[in-house]
Amino acid sequence: MVRITKIYTKTGDDGTTGLVGGQRITKDAARVEAYGTVDEANAAIGVAIAHADAPLRGLLESIQHDLFDAGADLATPRCADEAPNQALRVTPAQTTRLEHAIDEHNERLEALSSFVLPGGSVLAAALHLARTITRRAERTAVTLARTEPDATNTEVVRYLNRLSDLLFVLARVANDHGTADVLWKPGANRGSV
Repeated sequence: MVRITKIYTKTGDDGTTGLVGGQRITKDAARVEAYGTVDEANAAIGVAIAHADAPLRGLLESIQHDLFDAGADLATPRCADEAPNQALRVTPAQTTRLEHAIDEHNERLEALSSFVLPGGSVLAAALHLARTITRRAERTAVTLARTEPDATNTEVVRYLNRLSDLLFVLARVANDHGTADVLWKPGANRGSV
């Protein structure tokens, strides 16, 4: 269990931060960008939770725990001789759980005939915001996996990919199961003055 007794340490005043295991790297390193963006996605999900009903809140809170796992995973570079369960890693089972949630919620939605604008209800807008931040987190994790392939668990990338899909589906659910989605009208304002 983590125990935090002091909020500021001043050790980051030189522009570095500590990874799990004690290694210090710059705060603008790809690894820090990746787990920092995961943290941002988690905070955006927290905003959505503030507007969600109990069943959805439970699902989103479980995802927040997964995102803390993902942050810990990204903050712990893999080593060649890493033993199983030595470090907290995102697992395929966590990604599969998201796939089941996508299937469960998507089966009640009508197929789309256009792209959906990110909005509608307050909850749907919050979920769309969380979705776009999750997509950015995925991109940063892809960069990290490309630049440090041996030190990065690529299951994090798969998890974030599925999570953004789930957040899209949940945003549609939050818009009266898609009936209140705001659909994109291509070129709608091209003739406007």
